[in-house]
Amino acid sequence: MVNWVFQKLIGTYHERECRRLWPVVKRINQLEPQIQALSDEQLRAKTDEFRRRIQEGLKGEHFLDPSKPEWYDLNADERLAKRRQRRKIQQAVLDEILPEAFAVAREAAKRTVKMRHFDVQLLGGMILHEGKIAEMATGEGKTLVATLAAYLNALTGRGVHIVTVNDYLARRDARWMGPIYHLLGLSIGVIQGVDPVERRPGEESLSFIYDPTVTTGSDRFLHLRPVTRPEAYRADIT
Repeated sequence: MVNWVFQKLIGTYHERECRRLWPVVKRINQLEPQIQALSDEQLRAKTDEFRRRIQEGLKGEHFLDPSKPEWYDLNADERLAKRRQRRKIQQAVLDEILPEAFAVAREAAKRTVKMRHFDVQLLGGMILHEGKIAEMATGEGKTLVATLAAYLNALTGRGVHIVTVNDYLARRDARWMGPIYHLLGLSIGVIQGVDPVERRPGEESLSFIYDPTVTTGSDRFLHLRPVTRPEAYRADIT
């Protein structure tokens, strides 16, 4: 009874999350006409602009580069504190650029794969960005939703990993969503498991980079250029 009254008064957790994030959805939609007016080159340039804004937000003595000698003057607790502070500031900068970055990713999707993120998918992208689980039914566009959070977080240069359940989906999703990231200037890697059922004679590589100029070879690997595993891991999104 108490739970029922509580939910009636303030809503379920799902409803509260939607109310919390809805103003951001409205802001993304308000930006759509402005982003639509950009050329492909201007849309691509937004990625560089976002990266500069992130780097500007992380400048200062509080954000020592681990490759610098000064980093090793710190003890373990100090290093941990620096990392936590960096993540906190970085998260704040990402949250600040999120509306525009999501609007850019949506426009890229419209131009390349002819799909437009709906409001519920924008909500899903924000939930993923916050490190939470977004439960979506079959057909609600989980693959498309992932492009929003993946694009935003790839801007940090730290790399983003998208995990699928098998090698087929890893290849399919990279080829399907790859044009979105490619238009925005990001690289997409594919890493497959050692599956003897999936591998066929003559197919030696298990790692690829999305490359729309690759049009030869097996249809299973169309637009996928074989690379070493480390190269695939170094992609912006893998």
